[in-house]
Amino acid sequence: MSVKREAVLKDENLITNIEEIAKDTALLHGVLMRTKETPNSPEVVSYAPFTLFPTPVPTALFHQALAVQTHFNRLVDRVSQNPSFLEETLASTIKVDNFTARLFNIYKQVQQEHCPQSIVLGLNRSDYMLDHSPHGGTSLKQIEINTIAASFGGLASRTPDVHRHILKVTNLPEESKNVLDNNPAAGLARGLAKAWELYGSERAVVMFLVEDVQRNIYDHRYVENELWKRNIPVIRRQLEDVCRTGSLDESRRLFVDGREIATVYFRNGYMPQNYTSDKSWEARLMMERSLAVKCPDISTHLAGTKKVQQELARQGVLERFFPDEPETVAQIRATFAGLYTLDMVEEQHC
Repeated sequence: MSVKREAVLKDENLITNIEEIAKDTALLHGVLMRTKETPNSPEVVSYAPFTLFPTPVPTALFHQALAVQTHFNRLVDRVSQNPSFLEETLASTIKVDNFTARLFNIYKQVQQEHCPQSIVLGLNRSDYMLDHSPHGGTSLKQIEINTIAASFGGLASRTPDVHRHILKVTNLPEESKNVLDNNPAAGLARGLAKAWELYGSERAVVMFLVEDVQRNIYDHRYVENELWKRNIPVIRRQLEDVCRTGSLDESRRLFVDGREIATVYFRNGYMPQNYTSDKSWEARLMMERSLAVKCPDISTHLAGTKKVQQELARQGVLERFFPDEPETVAQIRATFAGLYTLDMVEEQHC
């Protein structure tokens, strides 16, 4: 941290003034959420949570995170395509957790039916913290990897301009220049667009599966609008809508409200409370059985569970998925933090 930045942080009056400017700047740049009081009303919005200043990240660790993400994406894909590993790893969890058990039952049914869709879209987000060693070193440690409904790609696209302005106002112009451009909304949309293209029907649509409470809708909208720029139609539906109007034809094409669905983008369905009845679970099964490209499919959803993440951190497990790539294993393992099971067994962790 620079000397000038330390001085700014110690000036309480300046910080109070900057807070007001920062909130206004966030609103001006569209870093928005709806309010808790009126979560489904577009008339009342507030700023989304954000840090007053950007967090400095050492250049080497930034490039490490970029480089290892491709390996993590490959790992998630390989785990999702390994039924025996998923079954072994989740065996204890499905005995005690009804939610995971119901997801796993859908996974097993889809496996047994040999449902034909071979295209899967993964939009994964790795969350990291910087680990500061008592001896002075700093390392990158993964807290979790999200394989379903990974959020804030849209709002993050607008945050760099907010931080640049705050740094300029606080007379830190050189630090402002160090804030990198970032447009994950466009990147997420490119993935969804590719899935739509591979599905192969111009009349089909991308369906955002969303919650009934819409506080974070603007994060969705940035990605949605990027798709509309590509002339790819988007609809937003809830599980209840799929229950009521969803169907499969003889070819297992999915239709909702009479619209053919090319891609189901899950921004819902990752928590037990998202499934309000057996009909909700029937709708999830119908989507998984369909030809629509899922983001993610049920196996990728399960691959992102904490129990799988904990198992991957055990010595020797990564080698199952990268048997001839010791450098890849080393790069992934270097980001692992200690992960501990709640099972009543002897701990083994990296």
